[in-house]
Amino acid sequence: MNYEALADILFPNIKTSAEFYIEKYPERDLSEGSIVCRYAPSPTGFQHIGGVFAALINERLATQSNGVFYLRIEDTDQKREVEGAIEDTIKTMKNFGINFSEGMISETEEIGNYGPYRQSKRIDIYQTFAKKLVSKGLAYPCFCSEEEISAIREEQTSIKATPGYYGKWAKCRENSFEDIKSHVDNGDKFILRLKSPGNIEKRVEFHDLIKGDISFPENDQDIVIIKSDGLPTYHFAHAIDDALMRTTHVIRGEEWLSSLPIHVQLFDILGFKRPNYAHIPTIMKLDGSSKRKLSKRKDAESAVSYYREEGYPMVSVIEYLLNIINSSFEEWRNENPEASYEDFKVELEKMSKSGALFDIVKLNDVSKNVICKMKPDVVYDYYINWSKDYDSEMYNLVTSNEENCKKIFNIDKEGPKPRKDYAKWNDVREKVFFFFDELFQKDSIDNLELPKNMELDEAKRVIEEYAKAYNFNDDKDTWFENLKTIAVELGYATDRKAYKKEPEAFKGMVSDVAGAVRSALAHRNNTPDLHTIMQIMGEEIVRDRFNKFISL
Repeated sequence: MNYEALADILFPNIKTSAEFYIEKYPERDLSEGSIVCRYAPSPTGFQHIGGVFAALINERLATQSNGVFYLRIEDTDQKREVEGAIEDTIKTMKNFGINFSEGMISETEEIGNYGPYRQSKRIDIYQTFAKKLVSKGLAYPCFCSEEEISAIREEQTSIKATPGYYGKWAKCRENSFEDIKSHVDNGDKFILRLKSPGNIEKRVEFHDLIKGDISFPENDQDIVIIKSDGLPTYHFAHAIDDALMRTTHVIRGEEWLSSLPIHVQLFDILGFKRPNYAHIPTIMKLDGSSKRKLSKRKDAESAVSYYREEGYPMVSVIEYLLNIINSSFEEWRNENPEASYEDFKVELEKMSKSGALFDIVKLNDVSKNVICKMKPDVVYDYYINWSKDYDSEMYNLVTSNEENCKKIFNIDKEGPKPRKDYAKWNDVREKVFFFFDELFQKDSIDNLELPKNMELDEAKRVIEEYAKAYNFNDDKDTWFENLKTIAVELGYATDRKAYKKEPEAFKGMVSDVAGAVRSALAHRNNTPDLHTIMQIMGEEIVRDRFNKFISL
């Protein structure tokens, strides 16, 4: 077989050598230990939280090693490409603060010296390397029809053989030069297959940076490397791209672990240095007592749009994902409460080898910690940016009362243990609605919460008496002393020991009196500091609320 002539027949338009591209994309001038890695999505759908998870790991490792993190778009499956998916990827990563040093920056623009960074623009590169493999007798054209491939699969199934195109079932592997030329001259379509040198009886030892030492049988399948439309398969394209873009670490989902035998073999056959591989665990979710994979169809939180719609600050989501990446992040955060998460060092070897468990309750806890440390001006800006898109009524109310709203967002925030009222901006309305008459008046009486063991008539009696003595201008200490005085006059205890010793002698505790005031002003049992609420509302609104409560 004249393989050089065969290569020219199959790829007559390819004149450039593989060596040309190897020289065009030289080793990067980086310091020792620098990591070059990538996020390489297919534009076949919009971004999900698993993509952000993977991108964050890659970005952190590249950034903290003074390396390179680039965006490559793997769009060789053009039948499944979704319009707008590339822009969605770029926008999503930017929103989460995940920045690329090079690669695609829009659907049509890119930066960096190792492009094109869109696989559909690199067809000549792939075909050049494919031609080189043919010229060495390491790849061959396959003219089998879909019917013939189905027949092979049926035969293998019937005798319980491993399915695939290999061994005696690789019918086109030994086609003569004349047969191939005849097919090509007739214009017959073909795919290009790797002539695998692998032996299923032999094993390959490999060290995964997360999974540890693993071994697997060599690949003996004659996999497709160039499809009938001239585009490469994922397997072939990724090996060439990662080699030419000088990728040092391929960090990807563990669903690709089963493809590792093929990928290692391709790097070896192409004469490229293997990159380091790290297969990150799948994000799981508790479903009852069992775990399952976070689902795009079943779980709203799998879509990145969910976090924007609910109003999670993106930094909250990032900090939560860092908790999943390395469990030591939580301890680090406690020891470094004011530090940027970027100061935390991500370590692959400390990642869980099993599924990463996604817990929305834990996300809320993390987000409350993030938001409670924000200054009121920052909370205000975040909130109006969110509410403008998702709660126009609140947006109008808040922007019309900016000064008061910043006071609201600052309640109990300046002490050593700031309040943790909000996990997301969608929580704000319910927590602050009572400050706005427009919302408070629409609150159903069915939602009224009273102090435990206090009936409405007793609460109204308390407010009627309290309103007579209430002085808006009292400072907090004086205000509370007056509250206690009224409580005693109404038969409530101020001494917990006395109340516990003889509960039947009292109607309740002073806290119940405060609770009645809280119910009158907010209709809720759980609110921030009561004196502060009254000061922000103003005397007119406070007295109006008292009067309306008494008249219920």
